Amino acid sequence: MKVFDFDNTIYRGESSIDFSIFMIRKNKRIILYLPTIFISLVKYKLCLVNKVKLEETINDFLKVMIKDKRETFRTIAEFWSKNEHKLDKKILNIIKHDDVIMTASPSFLVHGIQKRLNTRNIICTEVDPDKREMTYFNFGENKLRRFKELYGDRKIDCLFTDSYNDKAIMDISEKVFMVRKGYIRRLRTS
Repeated sequence: MKVFDFDNTIYRGESSIDFSIFMIRKNKRIILYLPTIFISLVKYKLCLVNKVKLEETINDFLKVMIKDKRETFRTIAEFWSKNEHKLDKKILNIIKHDDVIMTASPSFLVHGIQKRLNTRNIICTEVDPDKREMTYFNFGENKLRRFKELYGDRKIDCLFTDSYNDKAIMDISEKVFMVRKGYIRRLRTS
């Protein structure tokens, strides 16, 4: 089994940030949250993020972003029709039906492009669109926890990621590949 991160691995960029920017035309108040989201993203990339603070920031942002869930889902379809080209075809070609995609991106966003991802095994941050808040933050150690809940001690042959935030998953993977700007570099073999 291979496991893939989504943002900056399969999708060239941060899909949540791109979606937030896309949403500005629907809800101008989102602009107020972009500096906070940007700072949180930088901290995330540097592995300096406080998980509790990041969860609070995301939940505050979701309350602004999701006003009408039907409208949000229509906007997601529009977003993917304009951004599908950012999916890395080279990575998509190596994903098989029994592989797993694990991401901190919200379920409502990633499931909007699921048909193109070659697998139904997608583990995301879960969001309750009615309450407009996260119910499970699929980040850091939580990725490992959810993987073990779903797959037990099943072996990960290869992990493809862009970040050391996936260290917990790296530790149980036989081979680890770092993906940067479309280039795949092998980090280690167990």
